[in-house]
Amino acid sequence: MPLSDAAIRALKPRDKDYRVADEKGLYLQISPSGGRLWRLKYRTPTGTEKKLAFGAYPEVSLKAARDLRDAARKLLASGIDPAEKKKQDRHAAKVSAANSFVVVAQRYIAKCKREGRAEATTTKQEWLLKLLDRAIGQRPVSEIQPFEMLEAVRKHETTGRTEAAHRALQFASQVFRFAIANQLAASDPTRDLRGALTSHKSKHHAAILEPRKAGELLRAIDGYDGHPVTRLALQLAALVFVRPGELRHAEWSEIDEDAAVWRIPADKMKARAEHVVPLSRQALDILKQIRALTGDGQFVFPSIRTHLRPMSENTINAALRRMGYASDEMTGHGFRAMASTLLNESGKWSPDAIERALAHKDKDAVRAAYHRGAHWQERVDMAQWWADFLDTLRTGADILVLPKHQAR
Repeated sequence: MPLSDAAIRALKPRDKDYRVADEKGLYLQISPSGGRLWRLKYRTPTGTEKKLAFGAYPEVSLKAARDLRDAARKLLASGIDPAEKKKQDRHAAKVSAANSFVVVAQRYIAKCKREGRAEATTTKQEWLLKLLDRAIGQRPVSEIQPFEMLEAVRKHETTGRTEAAHRALQFASQVFRFAIANQLAASDPTRDLRGALTSHKSKHHAAILEPRKAGELLRAIDGYDGHPVTRLALQLAALVFVRPGELRHAEWSEIDEDAAVWRIPADKMKARAEHVVPLSRQALDILKQIRALTGDGQFVFPSIRTHLRPMSENTINAALRRMGYASDEMTGHGFRAMASTLLNESGKWSPDAIERALAHKDKDAVRAAYHRGAHWQERVDMAQWWADFLDTLRTGADILVLPKHQAR
């Protein structure tokens, strides 16, 4: 006779476990402590007798237990063992929890670090992950749908952070491709979102490109009344025009003052290749002044809080703002544009030598290997000419109007 809720509530515990049948293999097992556990007895498609647990009454009601029984019987009718299916589902749930988007993204960033990606790159990746974490961080990477991905990035777009939205979407795509390669996901949901976000126009780093204004900037730097190491960093930045991250991560072990070169290791460079910077007499003089202040540590430009870390990425730009230069007038990165423009306009140096000095990556690997050595002496001469030219601008002497060529 099928069970009823009244009949179940009337059941009393005994000295030993006993069973009370419902129907179609479903029964209730009553323990001496009074526990009432639902079980289903069935035979697998191969004829083996097995039992499947559904939970305890009343947490699992009579109706719910019968629904679970019927679902199991449907699986059996299809040739599927419900106990094995339950085991597989439990394993899949565990795998999904272990492979949430944030966990997989962290593995991807760790891989990038092992491959020697620049610190600035992996730091940016970690920042982008924070932008996505709240929306999809805990979702299994294999279950994220395109609409979820779009909602996660669109909230940044709607607040005016269009570039952040685009970069977050691009980073998410990299994570999904990593997941696919490691058999953690079947597809990349960002693939169907091309064109969904408002087009973003990249902004060039603000820079001073006119000789007379460059002279004004150099005089302002010389008169900077902030931390002396910051002033020296600004002075050196103008002479060597490396990327801000390369400047602030400079180490004394990379500087060879006798050979007048600064060898920046490949793992600090955007192009992942060693970059050798020829040092002018003026650059060596500045380094001599800096060595007296920071030469006993690792970094040429250490943090003001601890010599164990390099200068903050905000230091150079903050100093420029303090000198009265707005963010749309000049930036730390702007020293590169200033050098590129004025060197090209001078007409004295080959474009290839200037590009090599800027450490711009040549897409042709063979050509790049050739140019690394072919323009060295020209770069040495150019570094000294540039330093002398900046001295001329600094003193405010009469400046010849340079012929106008397209900046490269």
